[in-house]
Amino acid sequence: MDHDRLFKELFSTFFLEFLDLFLPGVRAYVAAGSVVFVDKEIFVDVTSGERLEPDLVARVRFKGQPACFIIHVETQHQSQRSFGRRLFRYFARLHDKYDLPVYPIAVFPFSSPRKAQSGAYRVEFPNKVVMDFRFDVIQLNRLSWREFVNRPNPVAAALMTKMNIAPGERARVKLECLRLLVTLKLNRAKIKLISGFIDTYLQLNDEEQLEFNQSVKELGIEETEGVMEIVTSWMEQGLRQGRTEGRQEGLIEGARDAVIDILEARFNKVPARLRRTLKSVDDGKQLRVLLRKAATAATLKEFEMNL
Repeated sequence: MDHDRLFKELFSTFFLEFLDLFLPGVRAYVAAGSVVFVDKEIFVDVTSGERLEPDLVARVRFKGQPACFIIHVETQHQSQRSFGRRLFRYFARLHDKYDLPVYPIAVFPFSSPRKAQSGAYRVEFPNKVVMDFRFDVIQLNRLSWREFVNRPNPVAAALMTKMNIAPGERARVKLECLRLLVTLKLNRAKIKLISGFIDTYLQLNDEEQLEFNQSVKELGIEETEGVMEIVTSWMEQGLRQGRTEGRQEGLIEGARDAVIDILEARFNKVPARLRRTLKSVDDGKQLRVLLRKAATAATLKEFEMNL
């Protein structure tokens, strides 16, 4: 899985929201509409031949001033002792290339270790400190998802999946991520981006999925419909993918169950007669239609018109 690409897509799409969520003090002096992402930079260390590719580099303007500066966001998916040194090398090259101040930010989305990661790289001697390079650290596994559940921010909806989650809270967190996403009223493309992120990083086992389905019933009508529409899109994508990978039979069975789960979440009870009919459907195209109708039909009677 290309983790760097997923995080870069998230942060570049919702860059100011990212700053709002984690670094409001920085966001306060960034001029609105001034963000310009720099094309991918590749620096080559001529001595070692190593390629250095910073994840996300944005040129922004100070609010109320003509002066600009660089914000560099680097996502590190595993703990690395030499990370501070590497981030400094990025800093030095970006500062030299653009002749602008550089604000460095490190995002650590790994699950372990939980120990706080350093936000500094120092070069010092017994008699003096030659350099003390500092950068902001956003270590997700040290953050509680509960502190972000009511923040109306798309980055919160995505990154709660990587925060400190107890084993018994996984279904609850996935539901809260989707509930928050539904309330944000984003366009379809942005919903797809965030929902795909959520499903990638918080996949539930069978027991957790049952808990998730039951909890959906406790939401309000509008939130329930929004959440189930997202779940429906996941199932539709799974059916299409299953056809190309030879896993269609298992996914068809899962889609049948998903249709029933959606109907139960929305209408509380599904008659045995309707259950038997749904269990007999074995056409992937028809099931995709039924998944969509299960999430959008106003009544069970309206849904049955598609059978």
